[in-house]
Amino acid sequence: MIKRSILNKIHDQLRQFPAIAILGPRQVGKTTLAKTIVKTLNKKSVYLDIERPSDRLKLSDAETYLYFQKDHCVILDEIQYMPELFNILRPLIDESRKAGRFIITGSASPDLVKGVSESLAGRIAYIELAPIGLSELPKSISLQRHWFRGGFPDSLTAKTDKLSRSWLDNFIKSYIERDLNQLFHINLTASLIRNFWHMLSYNNSAILNAEDYARALSVTNPTVHRYLDYLEGAYLIRRLHPWFVNVNKRLVKSPKIYIRDCGLLHRLAGIETMDELRGNTLIGASWEGYVIEQISQALPANFSMFFYRTHNGAEVDLVLVKKNKVQAAIEIKVSAQAQVTRGFYESTDVLKPAKKFVLSPYGDAYPGKDKTIHCSLKHFLAEELPKI
Repeated sequence: MIKRSILNKIHDQLRQFPAIAILGPRQVGKTTLAKTIVKTLNKKSVYLDIERPSDRLKLSDAETYLYFQKDHCVILDEIQYMPELFNILRPLIDESRKAGRFIITGSASPDLVKGVSESLAGRIAYIELAPIGLSELPKSISLQRHWFRGGFPDSLTAKTDKLSRSWLDNFIKSYIERDLNQLFHINLTASLIRNFWHMLSYNNSAILNAEDYARALSVTNPTVHRYLDYLEGAYLIRRLHPWFVNVNKRLVKSPKIYIRDCGLLHRLAGIETMDELRGNTLIGASWEGYVIEQISQALPANFSMFFYRTHNGAEVDLVLVKKNKVQAAIEIKVSAQAQVTRGFYESTDVLKPAKKFVLSPYGDAYPGKDKTIHCSLKHFLAEELPKI
């Protein structure tokens, strides 16, 4: 099993909070991680899978059942299917406010599960478990394989690309096309969802134009935005918002949309091998999304991510902001030999970042024009990001 980098953070939060919630997409390893954690605790544990009928039966009188588990660490797996538990947990925690009483896993953002934020405010810590990141890879798995297959454990570690594709196909069919409807209580047909996702894959990294999606799918604009809310809440897409630095400039104000896992992106786009990706026009958008996802996983909590683009086309792919100040402007290139556009330097003249970078898959680090550092993504994550 690949060791996850958030383990230490989870242990720290368990020593402080009565409940912690491990959140992330389905099949990312939340259950495995929770079970691994309780083995290290000096107390007994109880595991309850909310999707299993026998465990739901145990919780038919949840208050009584959980009351008698107060000396155990209770794992409540996929709690979004029984959100009423949050109102029950609050008095139980207040009656016996011991650290590490509950480990909760969920596949939906707290913002989309009614009552969560209000019920356990001050009693729970939220921790996102993303697909396996570049910095977590063992030496046996290359960046190229990780980029192509994505970070879902079963896809990444499959013995062959064919088995990886098979796992992703099943994930798309079972979860994306079926279970998301149940999770968020929506009623979209499988064909509509499939078409929506294919549009997202072919427009990965593009500026969102909800009207185009609505017209192509024969739905309303609010339906498009609502479904994007659900997909973001299920940790499957990222909306990267623009950075506004000067209200007098004509700036793009709509977000960019990314499918967060590149393996999922490639499968939805029908790209079956790395060689096919190299010859596909999607490669630049794929690499851009991959870089943004890896930086997001490594970024300190006090940083925020944006992009910057004017209506004249001057652009910075990624802007890292701390305390309302631009700390880094990043250009993302799939080739180390690619030329940096003039628009990047025009934009950085306005943004005035503390540092400028051009990131590509491979290559040695070297200084370029106007003190811009050219380097690989690995070098940036290991050497440059900690110093920003």
